[in-house]
Amino acid sequence: MGRVLVIEDDDRIGRLVTRALNGGGLLTERVATGTAGLDAALAREFDLVVLDLMLPGMGGREVLDQLLAQRPGQRVLVLSAVPEISTRVAVLEAGAADFLGKPFAVAELVARVRARLRSAVPGDAARWLHVGPVRLDLHRRRATVKGVNVELPLREFLLLQHLMTRAGLPCSRDELLADVWGLNFDPGSNVVDVYVRRLRGKLDRADRIETVRSVGYAYAAN
Repeated sequence: MGRVLVIEDDDRIGRLVTRALNGGGLLTERVATGTAGLDAALAREFDLVVLDLMLPGMGGREVLDQLLAQRPGQRVLVLSAVPEISTRVAVLEAGAADFLGKPFAVAELVARVRARLRSAVPGDAARWLHVGPVRLDLHRRRATVKGVNVELPLREFLLLQHLMTRAGLPCSRDELLADVWGLNFDPGSNVVDVYVRRLRGKLDRADRIETVRSVGYAYAAN
């Protein structure tokens, strides 16, 4: 049974989200301010945090930044009425696992929460991903290249994990945007290419991630 923290100041929406998730068999706790939300997220273990951006006291973006700085592996689903695509992209690049706009359908919210909970690594047997000279610790979100620790921000780690899981197979930009950034639309930027370029500079060789013309990228195991 998953544990979910809901950080939402709107009482009506907070009750709606809590009832929906409780009805789906999840253990849900709700707080109404950013400061209380950050304190709760750091004091206890939650499988997912559902976070509003417009919060009294400490804003949701600051909560996200501070939470992920102290708990890089924490999954956060941002739930917000902020309409700008740039804001949605920014919170995903900052490390949020997903973004759902308000107003929302309850069924979609529950489905997205369950999808993010399923993405948690279930056991030690699935802890390690090792392809070529790169080894990922999927629990601690750490990477080593030829035995040397490499610092990867969350989104770079998830991108590398996706490519390594499909080693040798081409991955389209749309696929990467959906799986790594949680975007089902093209944000109109070259965010995938920028992150691939960053990753190439941290691996043993630049062509470890190959460009597949007119498609996207592929991880080279050999």
